Amino acid sequence: MAKCEFTGKKPSFGSNVSHSKRHTKRMWKPNVQVKTIIGEDGKPRRVHIAASHLRTMYKTPKK
Repeated sequence: MAKCEFTGKKPSFGSNVSHSKRHTKRMWKPNVQVKTIIGEDGKPRRVHIAASHLRTMYKTPKK
C-alpha cells in the first residue's frame, strides 16, 4: 500500500469541485517508492519511502 514507513504519509481523500460546484470523490496519493537503503546496523533494507523524505534524507546540513 502507498504508505511511507518514515513519515506515515498515506492517501488522503477529498472532493473534486467543478465550476458548477458539483462534488465528486477523489484521492491524493503520496509519491511512495520502494528503495533499498542501508539501515543503522549496516545491512541493506527494502523500504517504502516518500520521495520528499528520500530527498531530505541525503541532504547535507547547511553550515
